[in-house]
Amino acid sequence: MLKENFPIPAPMFNGASRHVDVGNAFDWLRQGWAIFIVNPGVWMAITVILIVILFGLAIVPWFGQLAVYLLTPLLIAGMLLGCRKVERDEALEISDLFAGFQSNTAGLLMLGVLYMLAMLGVFLLLILFVGGGVAGMMMGNPVAVGIAFGGFLLGTLLSLLLCVPIVMAIWFAPALVVFNKLQPVDALKASFHACLKNTPVFLVYGLISLVLCFFAALPVGLGFLVLGPVLAGSVYASYRDLFIAA
Repeated sequence: MLKENFPIPAPMFNGASRHVDVGNAFDWLRQGWAIFIVNPGVWMAITVILIVILFGLAIVPWFGQLAVYLLTPLLIAGMLLGCRKVERDEALEISDLFAGFQSNTAGLLMLGVLYMLAMLGVFLLLILFVGGGVAGMMMGNPVAVGIAFGGFLLGTLLSLLLCVPIVMAIWFAPALVVFNKLQPVDALKASFHACLKNTPVFLVYGLISLVLCFFAALPVGLGFLVLGPVLAGSVYASYRDLFIAA
């Protein structure tokens, strides 16, 4: 006689996501604010450290910007792990920013490598067009200058278009790696599909975020000390909202 084992194990998470209404964009931001307001002092301190790290790396020629892309998934994971602690009524600490270096670090680092390579490819494409444009301008011929300017605009447009799917792929990938233990490539695919499936709500979310960034930049950029954690909280909220097994 066959004996059934209990409890029956839950199925493995496969990255499935759901479609949500456009209005959920406002809920994500409201939840992001709710996460921030629990401990605003610590969140602002975390944001200051994050800004110092990113700007400190970015000013280093060539390798600094590549390092920013490499470390971005680990730092994002730290912010998201901090959001989960707040959700669970646990004490948020400044050191939580670096929690990604202690949880699924290999997967997050591989995400960083893939993100870095993708952005490097976009940058090289832009350099290709810009280099051709500079060569055309040096010829001094008005027609050549016009072609060069057109090449520069085309390169810029292609770069921006290529950045969109890259951002879509990386958006939820750190959360899927650190919370759901997905492999990096699977996490990138799942993130891209979730964003694609919910394009209208992300367009609304992106528009609202741009407006908020404008106002955050007015007081000498100090508004980002608040907006940064709020946006991190909204990413965590949207991850919980879209992914069925989150």
